[in-house]
Order: sequence, then C-alpha cells, then structure tokens
Amino acid sequence: MEDVAVIGASMTRFGQREGWIRDLLAEAGRECLDDAGVAGDAVEHLYVSNMASGEFEGQTGVPNALAHDLGALPAYTARIDQTSSSGGAGIYAAWQSVASGASDLTMLVGGEKMTHRTTAEATDVIASLTHPCEYKHGVTLPSFAGLTARLYLDAYDAPRESLGKVAVKNHRNGVDNPHAQFREEVDLETVLNSPVVADPLRLYDFCPITDGSAALAFCPRSDAEEYADEYVEVAGVAGATDTHVVHERADPTTMRGVVESSDRAYGMAGLSPDDVDVAELHDMFSILEFLQFEDLGFAEKGEGWRAVEAGRTDRDGELPVNTSGGLKSKGHPLGASGVAQAYEIYRQLVGDAGDRQVNADVGLACNVGGFGNCVTTTIFEGVEA
Repeated sequence: MEDVAVIGASMTRFGQREGWIRDLLAEAGRECLDDAGVAGDAVEHLYVSNMASGEFEGQTGVPNALAHDLGALPAYTARIDQTSSSGGAGIYAAWQSVASGASDLTMLVGGEKMTHRTTAEATDVIASLTHPCEYKHGVTLPSFAGLTARLYLDAYDAPRESLGKVAVKNHRNGVDNPHAQFREEVDLETVLNSPVVADPLRLYDFCPITDGSAALAFCPRSDAEEYADEYVEVAGVAGATDTHVVHERADPTTMRGVVESSDRAYGMAGLSPDDVDVAELHDMFSILEFLQFEDLGFAEKGEGWRAVEAGRTDRDGELPVNTSGGLKSKGHPLGASGVAQAYEIYRQLVGDAGDRQVNADVGLACNVGGFGNCVTTTIFEGVEA
C-alpha cells in the first residue's frame, strides 16, 4: 500500500454564517486547492463529510454539487456520514483511496450548516443518532454527558473545578485562532456559575451550534514533494465502534471506540502515546476531554483530570491539547469538526500555526461520534522535503 501525505489544508471561519452548506463547502474546497497548488480538475476522488444536510437544510447530493463548484469533474464523489465523527471517517476514506492506489489526488471537505435552526431543532436532529430505545425516552447527548460526568467525579474523587478548567484552557487557546467561533477568554468563576444544562455540567461545559467547513488534500507520499516542501504523513489511522445503547457499557467512563481505534493507529504508525507532541480531542462536552485523554493512553484511568490541574495539557505544557480552542471555543459544525482537528495538527506540524504554534513532530486527532458510538483516531507526522 502507498504511504499517504497531506499536502494542503484549509478551514473557514466557524460561527454563524450566511448562505448554505454548498457555499461553505466550496469556500473551504477552493482554499484547500490554492494551499496545495493544484487545479480542481486534478482531483480524482472528492469526499464530503457531512452528517445532516438533508435534515438541516433539505439539501442532498452535495458532493456532486461541490465537484461542479470546484471544477473537479469528472471526479468520483461520495458523502461520508458517521454522525459527529463524519470528519474523522472522511479522513479514513480519503486515506484508503490513496493508500489503495485508486486515486493519486483526493480531497476531503467537511461541513455543516446548523445555526439557521433553533437550538431545540438542532438538538433534536443531533439526538436522532441515539438508539431508539433511548431516544423515545427523551435522552439527548447532553444528558449522557451529565450522567457520565457525575459518575466520573464521584468515582475518581475529581473536583468539579477540573472540568471548568478544560473550558478555561480551550477558550484561552481559541483567542489565537482566527477561525474560532469564540475568541474571548473566560475565567473559572464564570464557567462554574453559568446556567446548569445537565448537572453537574453547565453552559460553558458544552460546545456551541456552529456553521463551518474545512478541507484536506491527500496524495501518495512519493508524489508529495512535487507539491510542497513541507507536508504531513498519515502515519496511522483507524476507526472503531462501541455499543449503540450507552447503558449497555460495562463502564460508561471508558470509551472503547477510543481505546480500540487508538491502539490500532499507534500500531500502524509504530508509535506510542509518549511519542505524541500535540493532540486535538473531541471536547463536545468538557468531560470528553478527560475520557479521551485517558483512553488514548496519555494518563491512567481516573487521572486525566490531574493532567489539566497540573497544566500538562496547556499550550506550554508537556502535551498541549486543543491548541485550536477545541470544539468548545472553535465550534462544532458536525461534519467539519474532524477535518478541522486535522487542519490544526497539519498547521502545527508544518510550523504554520502562528501564535498557537508549539514544538511538535507528531500529532494526534481523535474524532468522536455520538457518545463514543463511533470513533476515528489519526496520527500524523511532519515531513521536510
């Protein structure tokens, strides 16, 4: 199989955006083509990561429309839907297309348009990914998050303030991300005194509803130097699932999809958690940063909160987490989030992250669907031609 490189990346501004999903996808796609220095008609495979354009906007067939808008005809197109981990699943699909030799230039564009719907409407669309036996009882992802956070705090004697510090850290990082939805710092008191959403979690423990898009360009590593002096290799990538019914899990504080996908990704890359220099984790809720940090092997079970308390995950810490601001500050346009995670890692590894820059050669992105129902973990390595 071919080794696969990322030779270009783009990300639009996240937040409340005008237009439709097609407009957002085209914006990110054009910027990515420019970044990679290629024309649209050079793209052989074009994937679109998107969870719910039909439900949110009544628009389907968006990959075909995007191929037209980018001048990418006659590229093969496909939509990748894996709920809120659609972006990570799209990375896997794009990697497969190049690694298999089926395509010499593949583009992935992820996006979602959500803010034109009310919070209740958007929440209902997202909640439809839960199992019917849970959905019919009114269970939503925020309620899962609250229940799991309470279990975690009680089981591991973690202070409530540690969850608040995740939000404080990620908002602080988001200040330096020009694409982030929220670019203002918040203090711990504000986080802890914000309205209760799902006890013990409050407003600032949750990511916002967001519009936005991001894109990546992939080619065989053997061709990468034709496009760029600095690029990133997909060193390891793997996906996994967990029980669809959350209450069937032996331990809701362990995300088996994260454990399994990361184990396989580390094995493919020939690396370990100790080799990772920077990570983008799926902090749709603050508690998820703790769970992923542990299940990725960065801390022992029940010790993730201590890493935050010690400043280990700060931008100047031992293992910076969510230098982009994470979903919490950057925003969470469902189909775009996993692609935007990879965008941040790409910029960090090629040394082009601006004020967010850290010293990194290896980066990891973990994109979670639902409440750990499906997960894709990708490990990237920076390469200098």
